[in-house]
Amino acid sequence: MNFHQATPIQEMAIPKILKGSDLLACAQTGTGKTGAYLIPILDRVPDYPKGQISTLILVPTRELAQQIDEQVQGLGYYVDATSIAIYGGNKGPEWEQQKKALTQGADVIIATPGRLIAHLQLGYVKFDQLKTLILDEADRMLDMGFIGDIMNILKHLPAQRQTLLFSATMPPKIRDLARRIMHQPEEINLAVSKPAEGIDQQFYLAGDAQKVPLLIHLMQSVENPSMVLFTSRKSEVNVIVRALKKMKWDARGISSDSEQGERETILRDFKNRAFPILVATDVLSRGIDIDNLSHVVNFDVPRDPEDYVHRIGRTARAAAKGTAITFINDQDQHRVVRIERLLEKELEKRSITEGLGLGPAPLWDPKKDRGNKKKTTAPQTSSSAEKPKRFFNKKKKTGPAKTQG
Repeated sequence: MNFHQATPIQEMAIPKILKGSDLLACAQTGTGKTGAYLIPILDRVPDYPKGQISTLILVPTRELAQQIDEQVQGLGYYVDATSIAIYGGNKGPEWEQQKKALTQGADVIIATPGRLIAHLQLGYVKFDQLKTLILDEADRMLDMGFIGDIMNILKHLPAQRQTLLFSATMPPKIRDLARRIMHQPEEINLAVSKPAEGIDQQFYLAGDAQKVPLLIHLMQSVENPSMVLFTSRKSEVNVIVRALKKMKWDARGISSDSEQGERETILRDFKNRAFPILVATDVLSRGIDIDNLSHVVNFDVPRDPEDYVHRIGRTARAAAKGTAITFINDQDQHRVVRIERLLEKELEKRSITEGLGLGPAPLWDPKKDRGNKKKTTAPQTSSSAEKPKRFFNKKKKTGPAKTQG
């Protein structure tokens, strides 16, 4: 596959995994974590009997499961490794295909916890010959509430196994989980706080109603963009897509509420450059490898500083260049301060909306008490604050309507 040099996480992890140690590894997304555990695991596949599940990989999202499955097929081609991704959806042909793989024994199973639990409850899944358990993006799985499912799955696994836990961050709850499921793990900790040097980080002060027209202005001079726009609220995905389409930009959205087939089609078309803007929740901020993104946009500031690093890490991968645009409204300013602490530097905040005829931008004042902001800055008409879909009012020359969108 034209891999010539190990990344730092691969160089440190592969010998420990080959030695058979349990491993707790913390490394930023985009640093080669998947190869760090797949390469040594696949190296062992010819030593195990066929028809038995030797490796189980648990992941938080179906997109990551699919991507790892593809990498198993590529990396494991010459060791005759079989694999399948087990993730949610209707109990149709995919369910039967998953059941067949689980009963006949694929070498590597990559699964989201909820879907695997559904199969386990029917009694036909046997993990008695399992050699290795891998939890990838473990911190994200805990954030998504999978701890109960993970502990349930562990009851079906042999006590004598190698356990590898890979995480992009190392909060206390990850160490607590490691103590519960691992045996004297070795540890690897690589810095997670620094975005790639090739990312041009741009921050703009903007009210919610100003964000779409400001984005259109910023993108006017960009040729052939390929952009992922992140929002923290899945309810906003379709709202933003409609607003962009009204401004003659081709955009599509993806969130955890999207149907399985629709998500797969949209993600495939975006990777193939069928449309320029993908609007997504944090379901895409971790682990998903999309080549040659020109821009990442934070429509709102991520709740956690580490998530900012993961979001903008979708661009400027593998030493490439990229641009990360972040919009800051009044309520998100304290989150920017936390990002600055993590990055250990002050970030430039630009205020350009008034010069564009979009009205004044929010003032940068992160120490201001915004607890009663809705009462003190209520719009003049009672209806405007109740229309989150109304990002931009072309009829008004005094600026965009105040919204929650």
